[in-house]
Amino acid sequence: MPVRTRAAERYARAVAAALASVACLLLAANAGPTAAAGSPAPAGESAPRLGEPALGESDSVHR
Repeated sequence: MPVRTRAAERYARAVAAALASVACLLLAANAGPTAAAGSPAPAGESAPRLGEPALGESDSVHR
């Protein structure tokens, strides 16, 4: 027959399990894409607007 545990021990185990599950969920939510996934542009950089020359190009080359 199993040994009976106190209510406080059961609640302590439940709280510990809840904290562990919340920690795992937070870690999973904050896991960003890896470098292998290949983002279209690094943070802070954007693609040139239509009509603007790309970096390294000047207007005189296209005229």
